[in-house]
Amino acid sequence: MHPWVGLSERVRLGAVTRWVTPELVDGVLARCGVRDKKPGALPARFMVYFTLGLALFHQDSYDDVAEHLVCGIPELSGDIPDKSSFARARVRLGQRAMEAVFRELAGPLAPDGLDGSFWRGERLGAIDGFYLDAPDTAVNRAAFGGQVAQDGSPLAFPQVRVVALTEVGTHAVLDARVGGLVDSEQDLAVPLAASTADMLVIMDRGFVGVGVWRAFTDAGAHVLIRAKPNNVRTPIAHLPDGTCLAEISQWTGGRKSHTITVRVIEYQVGGETIRLLTDLLDPDQAPAAELAALYHERWEAELSNRQLKTVQRGPQQVPRPADPALVHQEVWAHLTVHHCLSAAIVDIAGRHRLDPDRISFVKVLKAMRRSVFQQVASTPRKLAKFLAALCAKLRKLDIGPRRDREADRLVKRFKLKYADPPKGWTRRPTRRAQPKIITLVPRLV
Repeated sequence: MHPWVGLSERVRLGAVTRWVTPELVDGVLARCGVRDKKPGALPARFMVYFTLGLALFHQDSYDDVAEHLVCGIPELSGDIPDKSSFARARVRLGQRAMEAVFRELAGPLAPDGLDGSFWRGERLGAIDGFYLDAPDTAVNRAAFGGQVAQDGSPLAFPQVRVVALTEVGTHAVLDARVGGLVDSEQDLAVPLAASTADMLVIMDRGFVGVGVWRAFTDAGAHVLIRAKPNNVRTPIAHLPDGTCLAEISQWTGGRKSHTITVRVIEYQVGGETIRLLTDLLDPDQAPAAELAALYHERWEAELSNRQLKTVQRGPQQVPRPADPALVHQEVWAHLTVHHCLSAAIVDIAGRHRLDPDRISFVKVLKAMRRSVFQQVASTPRKLAKFLAALCAKLRKLDIGPRRDREADRLVKRFKLKYADPPKGWTRRPTRRAQPKIITLVPRLV
């Protein structure tokens, strides 16, 4: 019997346990039908925390993450199970449980009246998609798809597509759908409408379409979407404030199946003309100048994506699993950890009556990692003390008011890191290298 049997359920994930409580985990596992068939070293509850730990310490190996989780528990720290045991336990846990943990937590974080989170009583949300590379295996490429060369040969990695609904004022992900490059952004966005009642949802050009529009407006949300310059060019009515009404249609089998009326707002900024579409047709209730200013809040979703992709996960990092189900599992773990970090930031900002934008995501992330080493979740009192001490470190966490900045879009690296392969070269699987034989040649005089 492994020494961890009966003890590993004591393991928690530092301050993240403030939100992902053992009771929440047990409830999710029961609803998902994930049960341990017999006592083991890696029960399901431990594996939930371990999978979240893989997201919190993404650049570390299985062994390292396990060491982080149990470093303060002498009975466990001396007998870490091998990598294959963790891999099999992740398969037993599956992806549904981690998705359910995220959905149990996800929800609006902004308190009423928080600047930048509401507009005329409507909560502000933004929808945006981003990509994550997946390990280059045949099953991942079949499930997610990937870029291909002109001759059809695969390029780079298979790509996971994540479309997320983000709360503008807090960067918290309220809902998400995970697919692949083979999935349309619009198809992944439509189910997010169920979480948008009484919200004003801002979207970019890729989401213009009758299906997306109807899904969100039928769910009780208002929409503000940027359109391409060649979209919606023919007005059907002009409004007193200089905006106009137009129609967009959905075509099925060569015939119009649905037509909706939209309000078109055009404005210029930095020499660029921007065209917006909205279902808010009354200029008095929704002034064009206010909506034009609101559209730029969509970039808060880009900043949220950057926090997850570049800061939390690490730049150009690839998930570990070679199996699509475990890739999904790891993505949901990342979304869950990001939501916990966002909740911590909102809590700190609220105690000091600051905008959450002023709290450093990087420093809060590092503090959450330290909390795992310190085993702050071993007792409720230690956890409360750690969170109170974190909130008191305002001088370190406050990065000041955010400055408006801009930069040209330039390609900084024009060449690939490695030269193009020789003509006719084909990629072979990883293989064992033959021993190198060194032969000394006598020096010629």
